[in-house]
Amino acid sequence: MSKQESSPAEVITIVGGGPKKVLYTLKTVARIGLLNSTKALNSHNTCKACGLGMGGQRGGMTNELDEFPSVCNKSIQAQSTDIQAPIPREIFEHTLDDFAQLSAYELEHLGRLNTPLYKSAASNKYQPIEWNDAIELMAARFSATKPERSFFYTSGRSSNEAGFVLQLLARIYGTNNVNNCSYYCHQATGVGLQNAIGSGTATVSLEALGKSDCIFVIGANPSSNHPRFVHQLKNCRERGGQVIVINPAKEPGLVRFAVPKSAKSMLSGGTWIASDYVQPKIGSDLLLLKGIAKALLEADELDKNYIAEYTENFDSFAQDISNTSWNEIVKATQVNETDIRKIANAYTQANNAVFAWGMGITHHKHGVENVEAIANLALLRGMIGKSAAGLLPLRGHSNVQGIGTVGVKPVLAEDVFVHIENAFNVQLSRKKGMDTLACLQAAHDKKIDAALLMGGNLFSATPNSSWAQEALDAIGFKAFLTTTLNRGHVVGMETSEALILPVSARDEEWQPTTQESMFNYVRLSDGGITRLANVRPEVQILCDFAQKLLPNCPIDFAQFKQHNNIRAAIAATIPGMSELKDIAETKQEFTIQDRLLAQPEFKTASGKARFLVGAAPELVTTLEFPFLLASIRSEGQFNSIIYEENDSYRGTDTRWSILMNAEDIAELKLQAGATADIASPYGEMKQVKVFAFNLPRGNVMTYYPEANVLIGKEHDPRSKTPAFKSVAVRITQT
Repeated sequence: MSKQESSPAEVITIVGGGPKKVLYTLKTVARIGLLNSTKALNSHNTCKACGLGMGGQRGGMTNELDEFPSVCNKSIQAQSTDIQAPIPREIFEHTLDDFAQLSAYELEHLGRLNTPLYKSAASNKYQPIEWNDAIELMAARFSATKPERSFFYTSGRSSNEAGFVLQLLARIYGTNNVNNCSYYCHQATGVGLQNAIGSGTATVSLEALGKSDCIFVIGANPSSNHPRFVHQLKNCRERGGQVIVINPAKEPGLVRFAVPKSAKSMLSGGTWIASDYVQPKIGSDLLLLKGIAKALLEADELDKNYIAEYTENFDSFAQDISNTSWNEIVKATQVNETDIRKIANAYTQANNAVFAWGMGITHHKHGVENVEAIANLALLRGMIGKSAAGLLPLRGHSNVQGIGTVGVKPVLAEDVFVHIENAFNVQLSRKKGMDTLACLQAAHDKKIDAALLMGGNLFSATPNSSWAQEALDAIGFKAFLTTTLNRGHVVGMETSEALILPVSARDEEWQPTTQESMFNYVRLSDGGITRLANVRPEVQILCDFAQKLLPNCPIDFAQFKQHNNIRAAIAATIPGMSELKDIAETKQEFTIQDRLLAQPEFKTASGKARFLVGAAPELVTTLEFPFLLASIRSEGQFNSIIYEENDSYRGTDTRWSILMNAEDIAELKLQAGATADIASPYGEMKQVKVFAFNLPRGNVMTYYPEANVLIGKEHDPRSKTPAFKSVAVRITQT
């Protein structure tokens, strides 16, 4: 790997992947111990990192195609914090003020939680508490309030089994305020795809992806966030295919990536990934996608038979594209017409194109429209409902899709409601539940008394940090189920009461659990590794809580302490999941029924896919706030978990930083390596370090979750996803 010598305002050039990832793995293995790492990575448990999925019954470093080794630095990072010694009890003699001074990295690396902790509303400290007392207290606090004044939340780390029990418990208790972290990431994808094709998940399998000859990567940086997906991009290039990247930032790992498991890639200094790379301005993706569609329409490069037979609303869509001028497209995107036509022409050469995208598409006030525009492009050439072509949202956490599948969401389909009612002889409320941001708004308005937060870091995941802190502290009682401490356990509870309950990691579960990948593939994790003496599985905690909270419940939650009974319930109530019932005995992992589309058969009311028209977004910069900011993840983090303070791919050595176009740095009379202040209408970041990066003029990037202080509560009206990546800011000298 090489790093060019750089002048103060010169962009650093880096190759992604390569020897540094091998060295990182060796360093981490040395820290956690060879025996522990080998056991964790080779056990029959699903990877704890991204939604690409690996592990399960084929072994920890094998995917569903039996490719070995399917492992990456994200897998190693996820294991590294689970394989920690317990936090000494003496640590909790410190106040919350002391803990608040630690960075996210330092909190994560204090060790594993190994005892329940309690903080009273009047106290500034956590203190150890016994398990029975903790469960009794939690049940008492939820019993003391009305169900509509509570909410239940889970991250994508939890199992399908825990997620199903959580949502069932909440609905029997009496609330549909049940939500998960997808409302902060890919909910716009689910809404957009439901509108376009009647299904909200990927339409292609990993096997089909491996046969495509063109892959679009839009608003995503898989070199950092889904490293094993880059293997698929490398393979596509090596078989003569195209990889078309659409992203405001020129990410080094998407230009060239040295794949650690490929000797050829390593020895050559890295594989060239992107065959074409276009950099629209932040927030202009919709107009760029319309530009590609316009070029296709003008060149008459359409699958007219497919459009006529399998789609509807094409004429309205075509008229909207005709009404959108090239001048409007170029002005908004700052990508010239020639380059857009080049991308369109590359697409016309493809027989089997896959469209993959990330939160650069969904984190806008028009996120749903962005997703619908991607579906439009695929429909124009008949790329949905054929082998080796289709749509692939790049899901973040390893089971975030599964959590949604088993019902952890505020609005269930009516057939699922009916199946649950029939299976358990209960009557459930149809009152619409609140999404994640709406639950926090209700909390801020003093309308929430109790919350159960299973995994994740809701404080750090939420925009407008000062508002989020106030909202969380306004919840009288919070119960956290977690493996380690994070910022959400020490901020936002200054005057409120809290429990922290230590849970088993996935590979420590007492019984097998299941997880679902972004390819709709369900894996079985054996669990069974013992590391800590006083942690409990999430299901065990939830069932004990349910028995105390709902003593006269028609459902005996004690039966769900046997995971086979949960899987039988899921199989009986969730469409497409019948094979889950006996998976612990058969060991047969499977793809959920009726999701992948090898034929153009759509679950819409008409049976046809629908072209959709989206209005171009308004510009959000002003004279006072002339720059547009996107919050980003680093190579050394996973969601809000920070594993490293530096970002080896982008060349930054601190997370308290801003990445800018070199000409903007010069125009503002700043210096790369010096500091600047960033302000938005919602907050400010003082003395952040300035780095030059390959970005369009007027666009800047800062790291999430630190940047949340700058981000307001503006969100997509249909998906409720916050606009984390289109924030107007001002940058001044320190």
